[in-house]
Amino acid sequence: MKRLLSYLLLGLVVSGMLSAQNNQLDISGYVRNYTGLLTSDMDQFSIVQNTLNLNLELRGEKTGLKVNPYLYQYFDQAPELGLREIYLDYYTDKLDVRIGKQQIIWGKAEGVFITDIISPKDLSEFLLRDFEEIRSGVTAVKLNYHTGIHTLEGVWVPVFTPTIMPASGSIWAPSLNFPIPPVWDYSTANKAFSVSNSEAFLRYSLMASAFDLELVGGSFLYDDPAMHLTRQVDPVTKQLKGLTVRPDYHRVNMAGGSFSLPLGDLVVRGEGAYYDGRYFQTTAPTSPDATLEKNYLHYMAGVDYTLAGIKLSAQFIQERILDYETGIQNEVVETTMTFLAKKDFFREKLWLELFAYVGLNNEDALIRPKLSYSIADGMELQAGANIFTGIAGRFGQYDSNDMVFMKLKYSF
Repeated sequence: MKRLLSYLLLGLVVSGMLSAQNNQLDISGYVRNYTGLLTSDMDQFSIVQNTLNLNLELRGEKTGLKVNPYLYQYFDQAPELGLREIYLDYYTDKLDVRIGKQQIIWGKAEGVFITDIISPKDLSEFLLRDFEEIRSGVTAVKLNYHTGIHTLEGVWVPVFTPTIMPASGSIWAPSLNFPIPPVWDYSTANKAFSVSNSEAFLRYSLMASAFDLELVGGSFLYDDPAMHLTRQVDPVTKQLKGLTVRPDYHRVNMAGGSFSLPLGDLVVRGEGAYYDGRYFQTTAPTSPDATLEKNYLHYMAGVDYTLAGIKLSAQFIQERILDYETGIQNEVVETTMTFLAKKDFFREKLWLELFAYVGLNNEDALIRPKLSYSIADGMELQAGANIFTGIAGRFGQYDSNDMVFMKLKYSF
């Protein structure tokens, strides 16, 4: 809370300074009610959330400021007040500088994080939040040098920010399948502010008339924790009598890229990344602490097409562990596909949308039909469902969490 108040105070001070220079202040945002019901028990709410999201932006000839506070209010837990972004901009003819807490988005994949790895994820509601809410802001310095169709972007993140995992007891908490209740050791989970824990990223992008291209690289602490296990075994019976779990975040190096290529009415997209040094959970006897370090590939091929006014999109995604060993909990290759169909009616007053993740390894899926209706200027009503299928896998583990939802949103 002290850090949040400090950020807000800084934002107010800087905004006052910039306002004194006759810069324009723009205020926008939205208020929203989001109510979800589990279909397995229509008397049980999966979520009741009221949201206030504000964007305050000052823009001048060479400077700018953005402050994005938000408030989540729930019926069954304490309100959550935070700052998604607060940063300063400085512009020159060829160099742009952004300093502060910010969301940074890379890559071409939709609904999947491949080279889009700078902003960590908020998975407290799995993948059901809007993506602007799934991405957490990071405190960073970002430099963009651009000349013509070429841009070179460098990012330095001095403070590590991990993935936000679902709270214990949440319906979205993943099953960890420990044989006995463990003791948790968080001694290595909190990364101190230091140069050795900082992160650095580099991106080259080319925006040509016929295609666009990105080449990226980075050295960073992987945002998802590796769970290191220590077992206490009875020396006589050889039975497991104790288990300690120590979450830790390890440095990985990544290189990859993405492209987008229009071919008439068809758009072809691709993205891929090579990760050096990811940790995976395992039962292999070669691992004393239930983790193994392996190199890893993550890649996607996608197409977009509009047919009879319907926007269609499909993506083929694979994750491949190199030098695979038996016992690793992930399969050597995991394949996922996504599908999107979206169409508007009544001059964009009504939108119908269907988005789906399909896991081919476990024959599981997350299917998300949605209807959006513009009631009046700035007022939107959404109704939809989140349907999980399968009995195992990334989506099948939540088979009992099917839900219907409604959102009423006023944007200003």
